[in-house]
Amino acid sequence: QVQLVESGGGLVQAGGSLRLSCTASGRTRRRAMAWFRQAPGKERDYVASISWNGGNTYYGSFVKGRFTISRDGAKNSVYLQMNSLTPEDTAVYYCALADVEFAFGGDYEYDYWGQGTHVTVSS
Repeated sequence: QVQLVESGGGLVQAGGSLRLSCTASGRTRRRAMAWFRQAPGKERDYVASISWNGGNTYYGSFVKGRFTISRDGAKNSVYLQMNSLTPEDTAVYYCALADVEFAFGGDYEYDYWGQGTHVTVSS
């Protein structure tokens, strides 16, 4: 069984930065990971994903170069560096893990989910 634990959320002013972390326990080798987010009253959105070895990264269209996903295999962790944050980025951010080496923007592709970490961006 895999468990995912996110951290790093919080309150930040518009224009600021945050770095989210997600640490996985259990079998995580050769599996893609991703970040999604869900704003209040809205559907869950795809943010970014990364292949099993970190060699391929993919982003949602709204990211526009502001976010960077990365992973550290030795630590079983995935990160999301978020820069130039706006109030529209306010959401609960979820980490996800897929049972395949490459995965993209469909939440159906992912088999395990974390509990989420809250990000609030003030104007």
